[in-house]
Order: sequence, then C-alpha cells, then structure tokens
Amino acid sequence: MRILCLGDVVGSPGRELLTKRLMAFRHERKIDFVVGNVENATDGSGVSLASYKALRAAGIDVCTTGDHVYKRADVLKVFEREPERLLRPHNYPREAAGRGVTTIVSDGGVPVSVMNIQGRVFMDPADDPFRTATELLLGLKTKVVILDFHAEATSEKRAMGWYLDGKVTAVVGTHTHVPTADEEILPHGTAYISDLGMSGPYRSVIGRSTANVLKSFTTRMYAPFTVATHDVRACGVILDVDEATGRSRSIERITLRED
Repeated sequence: MRILCLGDVVGSPGRELLTKRLMAFRHERKIDFVVGNVENATDGSGVSLASYKALRAAGIDVCTTGDHVYKRADVLKVFEREPERLLRPHNYPREAAGRGVTTIVSDGGVPVSVMNIQGRVFMDPADDPFRTATELLLGLKTKVVILDFHAEATSEKRAMGWYLDGKVTAVVGTHTHVPTADEEILPHGTAYISDLGMSGPYRSVIGRSTANVLKSFTTRMYAPFTVATHDVRACGVILDVDEATGRSRSIERITLRED
C-alpha cells in the first residue's frame, strides 16, 4: 500500500493548493491513505471547523496537529463530532479535548493507525514522548502505524526514529516547516524523516510575510505575522508499505506545486 504524509498546512494558500491538487495526485500516484498536519491551517495558527472540513474534503484522511491545536475555539466542535479524524498530541494532559491516536481503514481496506505525539526539547511542557509512544503501541493491534512526531529538535526526532525502529511503519517529523533531506528506511523497516516541511507559501519565513518577521527580529517591535502568498508548495513523503508486516519498503520525498 502507499501512504502520503504531508507537512504542516499553512493558511489559505496551503488549503487552496491541496483543494486543487490532492485528489488528482492521490489518483495519479495510487495513494491509499493520506495523513496531514493541519495545526496552522487557519490564518497560520490553529485549525477552525471550516478549515478542517476543507482539508478533509481535499483528501486528507487523518489530520494531525501540535502546539497550536487549541488556538481556534471551534476546534472543540471537531473533537466532539469526528474525534477519530482530528488528533492532538497524545502526551497532553488527559483532561485536554481530543485524543492522540486513531485507526482508520484505508482505501485498500487495510487498517492504518496514526499516532500524534509532541516533543519536549524547546517545546511547551508535555509528558515523556518516548513512554507515550510505548504505551500507545501496547494498545494497538494494527500492523501499519504512522507517528507524526511534532517536535523542534532534530536530535529528539532522530532519537524517536531509532527508538521505534521495527515497531512502527514510519516516524515523520513536523513543526519546523522546513523539509529535510534525511529520509531513509531504518534497519528494521521503519521509514524516517526529520521534517516533512510545509504545505504553504515558501517565499516567506516558515509561511509568514518576510517584511513583518524581519521587523520583529530587527526592532523587537510588534508586527502581525500574516501568512505569505507566493511560491506555494505542498511537501511530504510517499511511503510504500508492506501491509502484511507493517514495514516500509521505500520513502520518497514529494513536492506539489500550483502548476
């Protein structure tokens, strides 16, 4: 089977590109299942009910998030209505709305489990992501398991890849909005990449208007970080997976552009 994992969707540029291109790309590349991080889908921070609906309609099967998940109040409606399709980091407090793991049957009839966990290095406090991953795996019976590890530090992401090698199908990093070139299949069959990148405008500073970000950095004055609009791309990876074992056979970086 083939699984597409997409990096953080940023604002309307990212949503609109996926609306235009994703379904055709799924058909063209024979994709059975799509995972996409949507925590920046609404004006660059958080995900609203409307943005979530648009991205599901565009072709994302499971939407993951991260530290901006609760920036839009109506995201709670999504957690109430479709808790199996929108995830938040599982190592948040138990009282937090939503959950961090789900199992959905793919187009090809194969169950796929998706886990969403947040890192701790240079991030807001969260429970131990390594222990959280172990505990989640104890409750899963599926062969195909994808982890979206939403983390800042490459070292923590690499460590998670090695920690879960042979235990999950893939560990894909999100959060930094910069696609890395370290995709590989680890020795025991787990696909790994430090960051999927961004589905949004690349003529920017991680999706935001360069002028305002530069003003903030150079003057320390407030400047609204508006979403940029140019050079829109959707970045991620395609995994070729042996559904019988859950191991990845290959990992391919991809970029979807407006044209």
